[in-house]
Amino acid sequence: MEIVVCVKQVPDTTEIRFDSGTNTLIREGVPGIVNPFDKNAVEAALQLREKTGGKVTVVTMGPPQAKNALKECIAMGADEAVLVSDRALAGADALATSRALAAAIRALERYDLIICGRQAIDGDTAQVGPGIAECLGIPQVTCVQKIELDGTAARVERETEEGYDVVESGMPLLVTVGKGINVPRYPTVRDTMKANRKEIAVMAAAELQACVRKPGLGGSPVRVRKISAPPPRAQGEVIQAESAAEAVDALLRKLSDRKVI
Repeated sequence: MEIVVCVKQVPDTTEIRFDSGTNTLIREGVPGIVNPFDKNAVEAALQLREKTGGKVTVVTMGPPQAKNALKECIAMGADEAVLVSDRALAGADALATSRALAAAIRALERYDLIICGRQAIDGDTAQVGPGIAECLGIPQVTCVQKIELDGTAARVERETEEGYDVVESGMPLLVTVGKGINVPRYPTVRDTMKANRKEIAVMAAAELQACVRKPGLGGSPVRVRKISAPPPRAQGEVIQAESAAEAVDALLRKLSDRKVI
């Protein structure tokens, strides 16, 4: 069983910076973390490998520092990792990213199951996983909370607003998963040290196949016209009173005056 997991290194939310010229996030030099939903995807892949055998390969696209995210996934237990990195890929939107990752996965020659996190916490589009499936021409199931494999078939439970859909599919198949599917394991210190010595394969834009004719910003139909940080949160008001009852009365008066209640 060849399982591919797509992960993304997202910027630490306390260190987000913007390029005012291109209206894109500045990623180089900004501390990054593995997208939390993608850790669930890695954990799901590891649990399936423990049941069925095979190999788990983790793939990401990003600047050179994205190697750190891949090494964290290797420390969790992934077997191999591939970094798609090239200045020509900078500024890619969800579509351009999907095309690049699909080309990288296709270059692996064999993939039975592709697992992606439901969405990235920086973009929140939830489009890259389905986009990869579209580029590869394979079926997809989103918001999966349970995965069972039986030879060349998969049976998954897809979360809906009313419960679960049970979906059966042949493979190769792409699924996206949320946090409800599992609790990601923590790497041991020993595994982290081993992962830091692991050589990460790097794939440049020129190595991606013909489906990425216009990589990066040039191949991205989405245009962000303006981007800015949210305004700082206003300081809250502290109610001083002799007793809890007086404090409650004062709070109710303030809420009533402002027509909140």
